[in-house]
Amino acid sequence: MKNSKNKARILIDCTDAKGLVYLVSKVFFQRGLNIDSNQEFVDKGSGKFFMRSVVSGHFNAKDLESELLSVLPTHANLQLVTPEKKKIVLLVTKESHALGDILIRHSAGELDADIQAVIGNHKTLEQLVARFDIPFHYVSALGVNRMEHEYEVMGKINSYDFDYIVLAKYMRILTENFVNTYKQKIINIHHSFLPAFIGANPYKQAFERGVKIIGATAHFVTRDLDEGPIIAQNIIPVNHRFDWRDMQRAGRDVEKVVLSRALSLVLNDRVFIHGNKTVVF
Repeated sequence: MKNSKNKARILIDCTDAKGLVYLVSKVFFQRGLNIDSNQEFVDKGSGKFFMRSVVSGHFNAKDLESELLSVLPTHANLQLVTPEKKKIVLLVTKESHALGDILIRHSAGELDADIQAVIGNHKTLEQLVARFDIPFHYVSALGVNRMEHEYEVMGKINSYDFDYIVLAKYMRILTENFVNTYKQKIINIHHSFLPAFIGANPYKQAFERGVKIIGATAHFVTRDLDEGPIIAQNIIPVNHRFDWRDMQRAGRDVEKVVLSRALSLVLNDRVFIHGNKTVVF
């Protein structure tokens, strides 16, 4: 196949070894590729090496992958990703702030993704979604058990081609089966600064504890409730004049910013999952 001029994100994680940056860069150089950006990190505790490079030029993807693997340690993880918009499906309940922010960014061309659909367990947000000409699916949880409801939700999700599922204030605890089916593909925004105040009504918990800061955490979802690898976090100060509802209102602004930041990082292939942590470039 004739090499074509294009661009790629090269994502590498492997056992650390001397000269890895040199060896990888040498492959790029010998192939006449331009390194548009490059970042690397070594986790000394685990001896793991992480590297994200953006290259451009004339290359055949399979040949480039093969040559890179030949200079990397055994069992290296290598991805060659074409920089194009990823596809997402949103799950929602009743709160509109996270969803509304995503829809506006998508409409303005600021979200580097294509929204395939919004799925809600209530009809509350259907009209909001309709304004943006995006499919909305209502899957009621009334009168069915958790597994039956999730089975129907999964059927809607699987009818679309997607890269990630975004929980835009989806107020249901997911089963282990659901999480395992979409492992490392579910992103959640949690309304507190994890690991503090896990579970229901964290703002009330924070108020009762007398905290001086509140925040939000975006993370990948695992079977351990609100304990998955963290992608992004932020905080704002509060004081004794705030009751828990004031904290909740202020917190919603933080949630929108943190979720937007997390999505930007993930959609641009800047996040490596490393155990229950992340390496973010």
